[in-house]
Amino acid sequence: MAKNGKIRLHGFNNLTKTLSFNIYDVCYAGSEAQIKEYMEYIDEAYNSDRLTQILKDVASIIGANILNIAKADYDPLGASVTFLIAEESATVTDIAGAPLQSTVNQQGAVVTHLDKSHLTAHTYPESHPHYGISTFRADIDVSTCGMISPLKALNFLIQSFESDIVTMDYRVRGFTRDTNGNKHYIDHDINSIQNFIVKDTKKRYRMVDVNVYEENIYHTKMMLREFNLNNYLFNITSDGLELEQRVSIEQRLKEEIEEIFYSQNIYKQKKISLSPPDSPSPRNPSELPSG
Repeated sequence: MAKNGKIRLHGFNNLTKTLSFNIYDVCYAGSEAQIKEYMEYIDEAYNSDRLTQILKDVASIIGANILNIAKADYDPLGASVTFLIAEESATVTDIAGAPLQSTVNQQGAVVTHLDKSHLTAHTYPESHPHYGISTFRADIDVSTCGMISPLKALNFLIQSFESDIVTMDYRVRGFTRDTNGNKHYIDHDINSIQNFIVKDTKKRYRMVDVNVYEENIYHTKMMLREFNLNNYLFNITSDGLELEQRVSIEQRLKEEIEEIFYSQNIYKQKKISLSPPDSPSPRNPSELPSG
């Protein structure tokens, strides 16, 4: 070990560090028209351009250099973005050490060298066929080689999405050698992803850990502590709902959030009764189906 506590390495740091970041947004949209509007809103708010900017910011935060960007918006919904990144902007070389002319479109060596250094984002909007519940999921993977750490971007990613549920997986793979030839399977201290989450976020979310320390695998999932029904209604407010309907919608939303958080179908689903034609919600009254 060096005097500053850092490992004196022999050659390149071969450790691969991967952060898989998944967020879920849950919403109640009571009619087909509202579901369509919600999906269109999500599709526009998190299109490939927005995701590209988020990943550019992530690359800047972790100190990675972008080599290539591929992005796509899907029909009817969803988007994907993939970045190839490098730890530094120095000249990239092939196996024999010869410099490559292009770090963006070069075939073979560069792509192979960077196949575990990348940023990806994918979105998955969906809705329940009967109960007026719609969800939006975004999956972001930050995978790096060498000294740069994806954990530096953790709080930025949490703040970039208004999430009801967040699940995160962090894993360190491979090994790197020091100057004495000893293998090191991790190069930093960690016992929980929560160590890297800011205090304000910890106050807002309830958190659970499932860690496998011997394998350098860390899993944390988070669920918002407070529930405000108006934050989950699309184009309507709770004041426009009958008491029975409001209670039913709130219960179903809470059940949906818990089931996603625990990854289990816990509750028996009951169809939510919508407002009858003579007492519609104040917005889009003609679009609400009868109870």
